[in-house]
Amino acid sequence: MSDDKVNVLCLKWGTRYPAYYVNRLYAGVKRNLKRPFRFVCVTNDSREGINPEVECVPFIPDPHVFDRKWPNIFSKLTLFKKGFAGLSGPTLCLDVDLLVTGGLDEFFDYRPGDFCIIHNWIECYKRVFRKIPNIGNSSCFRFEAGTDASDGVYRYFLREIEKAELKPQFSKGSQKLQTRAMFENGKVSWWPDEWVTSFKRQCIPAFPLNLILPPKFRKGSRIIAFHGHPNVPEAINGYRGKGIPAHLSSRPAPWVKELWELV
Repeated sequence: MSDDKVNVLCLKWGTRYPAYYVNRLYAGVKRNLKRPFRFVCVTNDSREGINPEVECVPFIPDPHVFDRKWPNIFSKLTLFKKGFAGLSGPTLCLDVDLLVTGGLDEFFDYRPGDFCIIHNWIECYKRVFRKIPNIGNSSCFRFEAGTDASDGVYRYFLREIEKAELKPQFSKGSQKLQTRAMFENGKVSWWPDEWVTSFKRQCIPAFPLNLILPPKFRKGSRIIAFHGHPNVPEAINGYRGKGIPAHLSSRPAPWVKELWELV
C-alpha cells in the first residue's frame, strides 16, 4: 500500500443534489478507505454546507457540447484533462448519490494503470441472444490523472465535439462516448461484478416478487449505484404509485435509509 494520497472525485451542479449528498459520500469514503486521500468536489455552486474537509474546484470553461448547458453529463470527460485541479495519480470518480458500503482500497489496487469502470448493467431479456456490449457505467470509474493516456480521453472528447456530423450522439448519454475514448487510449478493465451493485437491477426482486418483497442488500457489495429510478429517496420510501409500471416498482428499503444517514 502506497503512502501517497489517492484522489476521490465527485461532481455537483444545479439544485438536484444538496450539499448533504457530498457530505454523506465523503463520510462513506472516509469510513471505508484506509489510505490517505484527497477528496475533491467539482462544482459550479457555492461550497455552503459542504464539509470543510472537502476540497471544491470549478468545472473547466464550457467546451460547447451541442445544445447543452454547461456543466452537464459530459463533464466527466473533462476530468481526464491533464492538469485539471492539479490532480495526479490514481483517481476514483464516484457519483454523488451512491452508497459506499464496503472497503474501497481494492479499487485502487485492482489492475493498476488500467482504466477501470463498471460493465454497464442491462436488463436480463436483452442478454438472452447477445453479449453485453462493451459500454461502461460511469457511476464509478478510475483513471491515472496527469498521464498522456488520460489526457487522450479528454482530447478524444474535444475531437468528437468538432465533428458536426456526430451531433446526434451528444443528444444521448455520455457513457458510450467515455468508454470508447478510454478503449482508444489504454487498457480498460471492468470492476469485479460483486463490488458495485445496481440497486434497480440487482437489489430489487424480479417481477412479480418486487410487489411483495423488499429490496435486499447484495452480499459483497462495496458500492451501490442508483442510476435512473428509483433514486435514493425513492428507494427508502418505496417506488410505487400512479404512472409507475408494476414491474419497475419497489417496496421500501429501510437498510438504504440506515446506510444513507450513517455519517
